[in-house]
Amino acid sequence: MVRFFNVLFRGLIFLAFLLLFSCLTNERSNNDSVEFQRDLADILVDGKIVAVTDYDAISYFIYKGKPMGYQYDMLRDLATYLGVKLEIITESDIDKSFELLKSGKVDIIASSLAITAPRKSEVDFTLPHGQTSQVLVQRFDENGVKVKQPLDLAGKIVYVQKSSSGAQRLKNLKDEIGRDITIVELPNYDADKLIELVSTGEIDYVVCDQSVAQVKENFYKNINIDVQIGFPQEIAWAVRKTSPELRGKINTWLEGYLKTAHYKRIERRYFSENRFNKRASSDYFYIYTGKISPWDEYFKKYSKEINFDWRLLASLVYQESRFNHNAQSKVGAKGLMQFMPATAKFFGISHNEKPEEQIKAGVKYIKWLDEKWAKYGVPKEERIKFVLASYNAGIGHVIDARNLAQKYGKNPNVWENNVEYFIRHKYDFAHDPVVKYGSLKGTETYLYVKEIMDRYEHYKNIIGE
Repeated sequence: MVRFFNVLFRGLIFLAFLLLFSCLTNERSNNDSVEFQRDLADILVDGKIVAVTDYDAISYFIYKGKPMGYQYDMLRDLATYLGVKLEIITESDIDKSFELLKSGKVDIIASSLAITAPRKSEVDFTLPHGQTSQVLVQRFDENGVKVKQPLDLAGKIVYVQKSSSGAQRLKNLKDEIGRDITIVELPNYDADKLIELVSTGEIDYVVCDQSVAQVKENFYKNINIDVQIGFPQEIAWAVRKTSPELRGKINTWLEGYLKTAHYKRIERRYFSENRFNKRASSDYFYIYTGKISPWDEYFKKYSKEINFDWRLLASLVYQESRFNHNAQSKVGAKGLMQFMPATAKFFGISHNEKPEEQIKAGVKYIKWLDEKWAKYGVPKEERIKFVLASYNAGIGHVIDARNLAQKYGKNPNVWENNVEYFIRHKYDFAHDPVVKYGSLKGTETYLYVKEIMDRYEHYKNIIGE
């Protein structure tokens, strides 16, 4: 009998444990299904909005060293309207973009997403910023085109971007005609890349947004986009369902923004065939050529000498001269690195030196500045900003700003909101006893560092190491 009760007691304990484990598992599962909470107030406090967009020849790209793009320009204007910084993540896989949004890693999907019922069940869309249709992209041959209507796609292999509205439209078409269409969804290929594959003959058929296909039609002369696969759909950005205030703020902005002449210029800039063809024919349209300047090989070569990311060196040179090796400023600075005559003399180069020698000398100067700031104890992760500021204003002004920071209770080894504050306001502290190198209207230096670092982030988004 005692043995019976012992067994019964153990059984009850085991059952209780199972019930507890089940409850914990269910609770964890329920918590996992809760969407990330972050809305407008959190973004404003953080001072930053994070967006995911496509890296392609229209949305976001690098052209002659400059970050550009339809989605990029609009996002930059939105960030200015909100009074926050903009951070961009690139992702061509639509499913992954949705995952990034739901997990809280981004605040907005800034792509030309077609508004569909399945997507509306997952996210909230902003006001539409346009319309598009799905079209078939195919090649001309000596007999014209093979597919003249959607029914002709029966038995064909058609490529689409994974989880795109084109993929969904093809699945619906397959059901509507009751015949088989082989649909190949590629996760890491956007419409831009797929259209190129059609033009080169690697694949025969692609379905994509008409807005993209129209731009590409005049660049690839052997493609045809006349066959409509679907009806017009509105396109918009997407936010989490837990971000209603952000959505409302964006909609308020879009309502006026989309009517402005400024927005119309952005549309023309990226959807004009002539402008696209001009970019696409350049040697420095990175998405096609893998180059941002004529001097990339020198940036890569000499940046290694100072353990510098070549993309950061390129961003500095763009800021100085826009990659023009014959550039000359009003104050007498010359060349790619914009050396003043005294600095050029110090490093033993002349104004007409070859571009490689100009870059080599510039790297020597950067190394000299870096070593100086290392002796001051500025940590490596902060030092680059001190180096950039010194390159622009001279090391003496930055030493003054650092001394002011130390005097007034700021961290002298941190740039942002510390030493940077006293660079911006150095003119107001010109008579402070710790100032040894005179006054400076430091807003230019502040913007110089900020713009180089911002551009560097865009380079890292798009350009491989």
